[in-house]
Amino acid sequence: MTKRDGLEGYYLEDLEVGMEGSYAKTVTETDIILFAGVSGDSNPVHLNEEFAKTTMFEGRIAHGMLSAGFISTVLGTRLPGPGTIYLSQNLQFRAPVRIGDTVTATVKVREIIAAKKRIILDTTCTVGDRVVISGEATVMVPARG
Repeated sequence: MTKRDGLEGYYLEDLEVGMEGSYAKTVTETDIILFAGVSGDSNPVHLNEEFAKTTMFEGRIAHGMLSAGFISTVLGTRLPGPGTIYLSQNLQFRAPVRIGDTVTATVKVREIIAAKKRIILDTTCTVGDRVVISGEATVMVPARG
């Protein structure tokens, strides 16, 4: 990592294929309620245990986009870090996340497109050994001078 304007992160020139960064967070009841309020997604599968018990999940689950947001945390704070601009993301939601689960978001540099100051990363969210989200992101990364 290098210092960029007092913040730690990577310039485009510092990145190499295979580099990884991650962030872990235990999902709480408060996280789900706050996310519902901020996003407007009040689907009862997230907020109402009695309703959620009648679904295929047999109980409440966290919003998929809450967990996907942890990928953004990695990109903007760890790898590549501050100044990174999210250009695109695709996601496959593979398994539910429940209150008390610790989600680990990991990004891995797959391709560097130096001429466009872009990188393509594999993105994954896991709970233990179980993949809950997989996908790919494209971001623009600051370059030196």
